[in-house]
Amino acid sequence: MDVSAVDEGLAGLALEELRVLRRDALEQEADLSYLRRLLHGRMDILRAELQRREIIPQQAADEPPCALLDRLPAILADAPSATRRPARHVTLGPPRGERYQQEADALMGDVQLADLAAHATAELLAAVERLDEHQREVSGRRQALQRTADDCGAEITRRYREGEARVDDLLSER
Repeated sequence: MDVSAVDEGLAGLALEELRVLRRDALEQEADLSYLRRLLHGRMDILRAELQRREIIPQQAADEPPCALLDRLPAILADAPSATRRPARHVTLGPPRGERYQQEADALMGDVQLADLAAHATAELLAAVERLDEHQREVSGRRQALQRTADDCGAEITRRYREGEARVDDLLSER
């Protein structure tokens, strides 16, 4: 079922169609959430390298290149969010395909995380901009999928509350 084509016509869908639509929306949202985390991780690493370059403008030739590597756990750690949001189920595993890993890699362009020191600052800034732009687009798609899942859940709840659907019917299907 095409989740992106959902509109206010949820009332016309059968209960099972609503459940499938909600499940599909949640699965697609989880995949996009994974992609968004990949993009944020890459942006955090690139920004840390850019910050390091501002603090240490000229790296000495004998300075070990692992300074950024040593800081990766701190760079990639999630800080507590200042924004309170309602709880939502989060899938921690990778998405159902390799598409999102490849998408994140392609957005990096010629910049390779394994050798950031070899890239000019302008290249790193361009990569951050590409990643950030795509991350905003992915966030918008995620929000639309979350609304779809929430709307489907609300319609299912309404049907049970108003007696259009019964728990007994659900139990008898099993």
